[in-house]
Amino acid sequence: MTELPDEPVGAPPGDLSTVAPRLRDLRRRSGLTLETAARLVGLSPAHLSRLETRQRQPSLPVLLALARTYGTTVSDLLGETAPERDPVLRADRTEPSEVGGWTYWTVGGAGRAMQALRVHVPQRTQGDLVRVHPGEEWLYVLEGRLRLTLGAAVHVLDPGDSAHFDSLTPHRISAASRGGTELLFVHTLLQSGAAEWCLGDDARRRGL
Repeated sequence: MTELPDEPVGAPPGDLSTVAPRLRDLRRRSGLTLETAARLVGLSPAHLSRLETRQRQPSLPVLLALARTYGTTVSDLLGETAPERDPVLRADRTEPSEVGGWTYWTVGGAGRAMQALRVHVPQRTQGDLVRVHPGEEWLYVLEGRLRLTLGAAVHVLDPGDSAHFDSLTPHRISAASRGGTELLFVHTLLQSGAAEWCLGDDARRRGL
């Protein structure tokens, strides 16, 4: 599996006073070594170590990969609190968070088998990051146009379009319109040794 590239050396570390120790604690609680966790997520051990020691700011896709590997949610990784079993989340209680240029709102409850997010994907080069992991994903385009790559097929989704697919299908999302795109995104939370993140053509050549 090709590793995710490290962020630029000059990237600002940001405020990781809460995130970094939680990443380390959750990894240890999962019984994973730094090397094993890095391999499952698709990072180099050095990169994961920098995330755990406040030297790098994790992107939202990386946080999603870590959350899946540790069997938790992005909100939990960021130390956000939500009503444990309240079935209703009021709009005025949902604050946006920005990670790696992506903005998201938690729109699902804590302690569930699924994580629901409202996500704004900026219009910029997303690279050739292709994700592969156990579970299912569902997304619904709210604004803008979304480019969804599933295996060798490329789909452009307009507002009102949705997609529901097996996450073991290599997939990638990016904005296909000026100003980015906004979507609802739901995925299952599965902690599995089969979880992987792969990069572009190398992964496709290997049939992942």
